[in-house]
Amino acid sequence: MDAFILQILNGLDKGSAYALIALGLTLIFGTLGVVNFAHGALFMIGAFVAVTMQKVLNLSTELVDPTKKDFLGNPLMVKTPYVENWFGESAGQFIINWSVPLSILAAIPIMLAIGFIMERGLIRHFYKRPHADQILVTFGLAIVLQEIVKAFFGANPIQTPAPDALNGVVNMGAWLNMSLSYPLWRIVYFCFAAIIIFGVFAFLQFTTFGMVVRAGMADRETVGLLGINIDKRFTIMFAIAASVAGLAGVMYAPINPPNYHWGMDFLVLSFVVVVVGGMGSLPGAVLAGFLLGILESFASTTWATTTIPGINQIIIYLVAIIILLTRPRGLMGRKGVMEE
Repeated sequence: MDAFILQILNGLDKGSAYALIALGLTLIFGTLGVVNFAHGALFMIGAFVAVTMQKVLNLSTELVDPTKKDFLGNPLMVKTPYVENWFGESAGQFIINWSVPLSILAAIPIMLAIGFIMERGLIRHFYKRPHADQILVTFGLAIVLQEIVKAFFGANPIQTPAPDALNGVVNMGAWLNMSLSYPLWRIVYFCFAAIIIFGVFAFLQFTTFGMVVRAGMADRETVGLLGINIDKRFTIMFAIAASVAGLAGVMYAPINPPNYHWGMDFLVLSFVVVVVGGMGSLPGAVLAGFLLGILESFASTTWATTTIPGINQIIIYLVAIIILLTRPRGLMGRKGVMEE
């Protein structure tokens, strides 16, 4: 039972990342009708916002510390982060230690700006083009973004630790009367993903802006005839979708050290999630994300990989084939989406 619950938790952890990326992808496809193959790169950029924040906060200056001396008795030059000089040692160390959560404050405007620039500068020119053209141009953009990140940060993964207070393990067995421990940050990530998902659905369901967007997704021309600038609202939704992917990347950085090919790694998986959930279906994208994350977790167990070698690498695609053979529109796909 301990192992079963552990795999469920691992699946929810992976599924959270899949669901957030797929949610953003579906928002873009549902509003603009664009198949955005650069969405995985936005997840990667979010992670490197956290990396950059960590590097910036650790920028240091060398100062003479009279209390420390070398073997000759001369005062030592000590590197001190600028934030410690500005805010004091205690506050400075606190800010550096919490660099990943603080990266959220930087990631939101950065990802909104990137999403706005992408949509206005490139994506808008491909609204009425075939989906194949959209895939090619956004895939090319993803490669460009990947190479830019590689040029600035190198090819090696970069460790981005979580705050010390959230870097331990939780004895979940105390709650369930079992001997089960789980990393605290992974639980934080799942809770963070749940908040973002709930926030997006609440925004679309209960705000006037969201209601107009949902109406535009159902019938764009009629909403436009009512005098509403639906294109402007869809641009904002593209920026919000980019922010969702970026925030998912920021918080995932301590779980798996970011590297430049993250975008491609998560791109294919996220599109499988979207297709399994149903193109254009937001609930379907979230459901499929968690479902496939849990299945992948169980397929990665020693028993599964020993019984069927490589099953952990193909389980998601096998499930996708089975679901699409039985339900061609996916789990919750809408009629007419990509069927013309």
